[in-house]
Amino acid sequence: MDSIMSKLRNLDAYPKINEDFYSRTLSGGVITLASSILMLLLFFSELRLYLHAVTETKLVVDTSRAETLRINFDVTFPALPCSILSLDAMDISGEQHLDVKHDIIKKRLDSHGNVIETRQEGIGAPKIEKPLQRHGGRLEHNETYCGSCYGAEESDDDCCNSCEDVREAYRKKGWALSNPDLIDQCKREGFLQRIKDEEGEGCNVYGFLEVNKVAGNFHFAPGKSFQQSGVHVHDLLAFQKDSFNLSHHINRLAFGEYFPGVVNPLDNVHWTQETPSGMYQYFIKVVPTVYTDVSGHTIQSNQFSVTEHFRTGDVGRLQSLPGVFFFYDLSPIKVTFTEENVSFLHFLTNVCAIVGGIFTVSGILDSFIYHGQRAIKKKMELGKFN
Repeated sequence: MDSIMSKLRNLDAYPKINEDFYSRTLSGGVITLASSILMLLLFFSELRLYLHAVTETKLVVDTSRAETLRINFDVTFPALPCSILSLDAMDISGEQHLDVKHDIIKKRLDSHGNVIETRQEGIGAPKIEKPLQRHGGRLEHNETYCGSCYGAEESDDDCCNSCEDVREAYRKKGWALSNPDLIDQCKREGFLQRIKDEEGEGCNVYGFLEVNKVAGNFHFAPGKSFQQSGVHVHDLLAFQKDSFNLSHHINRLAFGEYFPGVVNPLDNVHWTQETPSGMYQYFIKVVPTVYTDVSGHTIQSNQFSVTEHFRTGDVGRLQSLPGVFFFYDLSPIKVTFTEENVSFLHFLTNVCAIVGGIFTVSGILDSFIYHGQRAIKKKMELGKFN
């Protein structure tokens, strides 16, 4: 047994020095204290990284097909009434959503930004449930009233019982409604008078759009939109105004769900109109993004970058359309963020590296200072140090 213990003793790579030969110095104490503090700081830093998940980022080719893109928006127009503001969306596949009213909320605002009224549908002249119809020189209520569409009927059975019905029929035909006072329904509902009453009001529009996952655009513009000779135009004659103030504040614009760390560059962007009319354009590059948290929950969303541009309304017919346009295109590259916990072995390896590295470097520094002091002291004793 003594032989075995002796052999094990010879394997000791750390020979011990007798305490009688220890030499403790002030510099060594300072270095030991500093290195101990540094060890603790690095240890807690590594512990924090271990307790919190790290995010791994990858770029892959987006091969998804037949998906939809959800656009969340919240935009305020401080000088444009809700009754004349419309929302349209279209894409390169040819699909169009004109005068969108579903899944959006409009709030009428006064000049101070206070909410006057909130409605889910379009805000303007209300539909009269029991309109008056002329019979034999007298006006009477008629439950079976069928108003004229003024030439815009698609069949003999079509009825336009409100001003909105007539405007919609005209839109489908690609016609402009030049003078609402010539339309009985609009005159009866006080269409122009309500627009005048809302003069000076603002509008807050928020909600979301579900569109095809292809390049396209959506825009906020005054008037009903329609197609004329293959061109997208808006009927502005009905409002009898020369210019529209399209100053706007984008409270929020996001393509998809929120995920930790996302930055939407158009949030809280404000534009004040300085010219009588113009087109505000935002060219957006959408990057598909997949975020997976540490529990395995996956969020399909998007990030985007944007370029802003303003075009005055004195060049060309299409370019002169006043409105706020968002043109978006999708990147073929998808970004994936994956949260992962650091393994315990990795944490233990880093802690050992911290302790061993600092201990070794501190020993080298202490040895350098100690032998330097001894060399200087010896030279001073020999009178060779100046």
